[in-house]
Amino acid sequence: MPTRANVASLALAALRSEGVRGRAMQAPYPRLRALLRAVGDAPYEADEARDVRFRLPDAQGKERWLRLDEIPLPPTTPAAWPRS
Repeated sequence: MPTRANVASLALAALRSEGVRGRAMQAPYPRLRALLRAVGDAPYEADEARDVRFRLPDAQGKERWLRLDEIPLPPTTPAAWPRS
């Protein structure tokens, strides 16, 4: 069964496609816009644990496969739900 993070990752991958990304960037969701900017056109794949990961620089700038919750975002980006 897919996890919520995997479903969100696949939705993010779909929202960055041509013809959709521009409209998604206009959505009133700052975290979505920050994730779309961070992910850009980076490749994604499922790992051996079936977690969807994007190939991006980590917080130290080293390229690696990151889960959605590991992608570095600007400090002003709202927290993921549920917010504490």
